[in-house]
Amino acid sequence: MSQSASNHESRTSLADYRTALTTRAARRPAVASVLARLPIAMIGISALLYVQRETGSFAVAGLVSAGSLVGVSVGAVVQGRLIDRFGPTRPLLTFALLSALSMAALVTAIESHAATAVMVTLGAVTGLSEPMVGSASRALWGRLLPPGGARNAAFSYEAISMEVFFILGPGVAGLLVMAPWAGTGLVLGVALQFTGAVLFALSPAVRAWGPSAGSQGSLLGALASPGMRTLALAALGFGVVIGFVEVAVPAAATEAGQASVGGLLLSAWSLSSVAFGVAYSLRPWPRQLGLRLPVLLGGFGALVALLAWPSSLWGLALMMLLAGALITPQSTAHSAAIEVVAPAGTAAEAFGWVLTAVTLGLAAGQSVSGYVVEHAGPGAAFLAASVAGLLLALGVWLLRGTVRTPQSAPAPALVNA
Repeated sequence: MSQSASNHESRTSLADYRTALTTRAARRPAVASVLARLPIAMIGISALLYVQRETGSFAVAGLVSAGSLVGVSVGAVVQGRLIDRFGPTRPLLTFALLSALSMAALVTAIESHAATAVMVTLGAVTGLSEPMVGSASRALWGRLLPPGGARNAAFSYEAISMEVFFILGPGVAGLLVMAPWAGTGLVLGVALQFTGAVLFALSPAVRAWGPSAGSQGSLLGALASPGMRTLALAALGFGVVIGFVEVAVPAAATEAGQASVGGLLLSAWSLSSVAFGVAYSLRPWPRQLGLRLPVLLGGFGALVALLAWPSSLWGLALMMLLAGALITPQSTAHSAAIEVVAPAGTAAEAFGWVLTAVTLGLAAGQSVSGYVVEHAGPGAAFLAASVAGLLLALGVWLLRGTVRTPQSAPAPALVNA
């Protein structure tokens, strides 16, 4: 195993978290990034519940949500490549403005009960224009911190903080959809995202980030690395499983006559994800990333099958807590793997490909889950999610040997912290 791979498979200490989060140059972009990423889960769930409430159909809501996710999957790669080539400030400011305008158009379409095709198309446009602060934030740590424990802790922080947002987002969305106007959560989320993206883009450390060496290489960009393609498959499986569950859980709550509880139930598995994620980052297993990716995905798929067992919402909440334990470990493993397999100068694009794979998986999972829920019930959707996760984990296991450091140019110089 290469020295680089070994570094990224080492343990992380609590002191490393303190070092990363107290780095002076990181303070302003870190705070702005929190504001921009906080509503990510809230926007998606708010849109899903908003459309379902206006149309009365989970199938239509799932298609609109899937369209948005497909847009995100394309936008993540496009913006990642632009960020690597020109730096983050101009791309993020441009897409933040486009996102606000396209979301206004989507809300108008939902309110006017436009055709499903129109809402799906506008959903895709809003996803395409969503400012990718997460990609830039994750790549920024590689410029602020040298390889080692502190950088690994920063990547773990990114994954753990996202799970905190996924705890808050669905619960807030579930409550706001019951407001006098069901679109309240969607508009509030977009306003927070726009503000955070602008503040992040204008922070000194981000404005000092110029073009990355190697960012104008292969047409395939980060995907020129076989290991990146394997990582993308693992991320796809992760998204597929979550996509199934994100539709099946609100459907189970609606079936039980407690529709407003659906968002809170989705928050339940993020609770265990955060708690277990911190512990896992201190002692990750398996140690080799090539094995870690399929093992975590396969375990996640197996645990999701347990969601089909309970006959009450309380039982479902308990199973969600159990299944959620492997969410953050997968996100952390994906970030660590980028450091090992992505060619130099493609950090933002590489994270964009991971996000693309996850969102395509979410889109596929949500759209299929909506159909399964309406024809066979939530329990069948949970079982389908499990089977899909296990099959994709098998594919990742067969490709595990590709997760190794590619030949590449030297990494960019660190920003003065």
